Amino acid sequence: MQITAGSRIVIHGARVGSAERHGTVLETRGDGGGPPYLVRFEDGHESLIFPGADCEIEHRDDTPGSA
Repeated sequence: MQITAGSRIVIHGARVGSAERHGTVLETRGDGGGPPYLVRFEDGHESLIFPGADCEIEHRDDTPGSA
């Protein structure tokens, strides 16, 4: 999984009833955009993560004219 700073990340709850966590990738620390990623979650908490199967990435759209 390779992403860039500014991409959004969603970590789905690992158990039934667990809440999803949403955050923004602040920086990538692996080679070529690989993990680990420094992520700031919506509650303000920052964490260094290695995403697993419960993780979904929303890539940043850098095309001209995109909002």
